[in-house]
Amino acid sequence: MIERAPKMAVAGGIMHTIVEKQAEAHQFLTFLLADQVYGVDLYKIQEIRGYSPATPIPNVRPHITGVMNLRGTVLPVVDLRIKFGLPTVEYDKFTVIVITMIGEKMTGLLVDAVSDVLQVAPEQMREAPDFGATVDTRFIQGVFEAKDHLAIVLNLERLLQEDEIPVLEPQLTA
Repeated sequence: MIERAPKMAVAGGIMHTIVEKQAEAHQFLTFLLADQVYGVDLYKIQEIRGYSPATPIPNVRPHITGVMNLRGTVLPVVDLRIKFGLPTVEYDKFTVIVITMIGEKMTGLLVDAVSDVLQVAPEQMREAPDFGATVDTRFIQGVFEAKDHLAIVLNLERLLQEDEIPVLEPQLTA
């Protein structure tokens, strides 16, 4: 059964039960892109920020909208709509940047809206569908049923491979 993650830990015996239940389930932050629900492992999320335009960088792939400064750390921002070949839309009050940590690297993911944090039991997770050689599904970790639709769980390491995101080295000026 899929359920919302508890918002607060409870003291005493109930806490022990909640911790055991959470150890069995995986937690996912779910978000929307073009009315489709996607999920990423909650432990890879650093924070969620309201939309603000990224600073454009020349000669990068189109889905990398630029960089942003997060408390002194410059990180790339990836528009998942463009990455997935979805039509572009006007950013609105629901548009957010999900800050993820992939290995040692922070990356911002531009999404339409954040939906929920869900706990998914291992038996609820299904393998990525096989579309044959015509569709690249390497970045799909699996799918699970959330309410009345399927949520696609993304494998961020495969989706944002190191060779796609530029590493910005600090420039020293004389």
